[in-house]
Amino acid sequence: MANKAKGFGMTAECDAKRAAKFDAASTNEAFNWMKAVLSFRDSDNQEAISGLTKVEKMDDVKDMLKDGKILCKVINVMYPGAVKKINESKMAFKQMENIGFFLTACEEHAKMKKSDLFQTVDLYEASNIPGVISSIYALGRKTNDLPDGFPVLGPKEASANERTFTEEQMNEGKNHIGLQMGSNKGASQAGLNFGKTRAIID
Repeated sequence: MANKAKGFGMTAECDAKRAAKFDAASTNEAFNWMKAVLSFRDSDNQEAISGLTKVEKMDDVKDMLKDGKILCKVINVMYPGAVKKINESKMAFKQMENIGFFLTACEEHAKMKKSDLFQTVDLYEASNIPGVISSIYALGRKTNDLPDGFPVLGPKEASANERTFTEEQMNEGKNHIGLQMGSNKGASQAGLNFGKTRAIID
């Protein structure tokens, strides 16, 4: 695949902002978590584990993950059978298909929101590597819901705090004046002057 031309103007500025968000330390933490997941249910993942080495720059992430195979194996350990078939081909569209399988599994099995997931090109063309790492962290938070002993990445997600009110409570709330609305009790503008008062001479 031909190298992508460098951007100019706004494109270059956006690329620079994304690059500034890249943090090698947190990226290595995410990679170490993936290695721990791949070795949790010891199977045939040794090759994938050895394929995750120390990250120093964004291109390292692309080089290790762009074929999508490691990502698919990680999600399969978390949710067995989430990705039915992982492509071994080196053809670009097959590698991108693997990334697509991973993203679909994140939605369907890990119940991740689309807003928490990167786009295929973000990884394959290295157009938004910080977004890829952010998605891995979002996936890592889901491990808090998996069986005890499963490797965890990041704090547990907040759960919804749904409340229900009776019709009577809802109607009672309509009779209260919120503090933001002010109050007509105990205060007025009488006696308040701002600036010099206007003198009226007969």
